[in-house]
Order: sequence, then structure tokens, then C-alpha cells
Amino acid sequence: MLKIAWSPIYAHPLPAGHRFPMIKYELLPEQLLYEGTVTEDHFFSPFPLEEKYITAIHQPAYWKKLQTLSLNRKEERRTGFPLSAKLVEREITIAQGSIQTALYALEYGISMNIAGGTHHAYPDHGEGFCLLNDIAIASHFLLSKGLAKQILVVDLDVHQGNGTAAIFKDNQQVFTFSMHGARNYPLHKEVSDLDIGLVDGTGDTVYLQQLKTILPRLIEQLAPDFIFYQAGVDVLATDKLGRLGLSREGCRQRDHYVLTSCKKHSIPIAVSMGGGYSERISDIVEAHANTFRLAQEIFF
Repeated sequence: MLKIAWSPIYAHPLPAGHRFPMIKYELLPEQLLYEGTVTEDHFFSPFPLEEKYITAIHQPAYWKKLQTLSLNRKEERRTGFPLSAKLVEREITIAQGSIQTALYALEYGISMNIAGGTHHAYPDHGEGFCLLNDIAIASHFLLSKGLAKQILVVDLDVHQGNGTAAIFKDNQQVFTFSMHGARNYPLHKEVSDLDIGLVDGTGDTVYLQQLKTILPRLIEQLAPDFIFYQAGVDVLATDKLGRLGLSREGCRQRDHYVLTSCKKHSIPIAVSMGGGYSERISDIVEAHANTFRLAQEIFF
């Protein structure tokens, strides 16, 4: 069964004036239920995350600042959100959701977190709408428990996974692959194990050619026993914060290729939704919904 992490706090951690980026987390499960792609039985609510898993990735001093809501104004602005206890609770819930998603992926082949993909969070600070790095926390969990030996992070958000790259730069057990807009945020890029920076306006054909060239080679060379997939839909041409030119169908084909590759090679995959900032919320929800439809079609 496809298991999906979701909690009401995914959608409601911010004051009304800051809610636009969060609306999709409320609408997406409603859409999936309405159309019959999933039922209520597919969803699970993450339980509280143990502190030791946070501080295995994030510096205790930074975690203390989050707990005590004591980021300074510059640090808070860097995250893009007004800091609050509810926002910190959301980040903890997302990270625990990604751990549980990884465990379900080991059981069923695939599992999904309706939020997650907070790849801009560093050990000592947050930025770009990310406070804690859920993929890093979940990767460390799997490695520390002996549940994986070689992890491949496939980050196809329009923005480079800079925090994830920095966290795992000296860790041979986690290979970070980021394909993103070369001129997109962040201005300063970290060095992933493999970075593919795409020119503005890159469309479906070139994008998919790149992916279909690179991913099989990585799977062959690394022989990963687990994949974390950051499936941001800010690659769409309609995205306000992206600079690429994918159509919704191109984005669907991207997801189809990643998921079928994992299925073909029997590699468990945990999927997080990442970014999506199109003007029309329907464009965002529909693109994300395609990922869940494909998961059901390909794996179940």
C-alpha cells in the first residue's frame, strides 16, 4: 500500500499573510481523495521526532535557537518565514514524516511525504523556507540503523539542494545529485557530488534527455540501496520563482522516469514534494498530484 505522510500542521503554520506557499499542503490530499487516487487509509500522521536525530545533523546551538525562538532578525529573514513555535513544530513533524516515509519505502518499495524536501537547511542555519533538513535527517537515520549502505539523493527541484550538498560533502555513503536552474536561487551554489545547472528556459526535451542520460549511469555506478527523491514542481514554466520551462506533462514524464527506474532496479524510494510556486494554485496541485498517481500506477 502507498503510505503518505501528512499532518494538518503542514498546511497551517503561518499567519494569514504568509500562507500562499502552504495552501497546496491542504489542497493536495483533498484532491487525491476526491478523485479516488487514495483513501484515508493511505495517510499516516508522523509522531514526534526524537531530538537526537535532529542534532545528528544540525548543530545543537542552532537547534537551541529554534527551540527558544531566538533567531536574530537576519537569521529569521534568511529562512523566509516569521519564526514561531508552530513553524518549528511543523519542521519537526516533516522530518519525522520523512523518516517514517523511508521505513515504509523499505516495506512497500515507495512511500511519500506530502511536505518535505527542505534541502536549503544547513547544519547551523536555515534558509529558503527550510529550517531542518528532512532528507539529511532521514538519510542519517537509515545509515545509523544499518537499513541502507549507499543512498542516492535525486534532487530535481528548480533550486540547488545546497544544504544537503554541504551536509554530506564528506560522506561517501550519501551521493547528492542536483539538477537545477543554473541562475536560480541560491546565488552561491554548494558542490554536490553531481550538479547539473540548466540554462534559463530549458524545456521538456532537453531536461528529460539530461535526466535519462545521468540517472541510469548513477544507478549503475553507485548501486544505491535507497533513493530520496526531491520532486519539486517549481521546474514548471508557470513557476514564479523558477526559470526553467517544463510543461506539466514534462514534469509528469520526469517523475515517471525516476519512479520506473527505481521500480526496475528494486530500489526503495522516498519521495518529498519540494517547491512549487506557480501563479495558479491548480497548476501546483495538479503537478504534485501526478506524482502520487504515478506512484500508484507503477508500484501497486
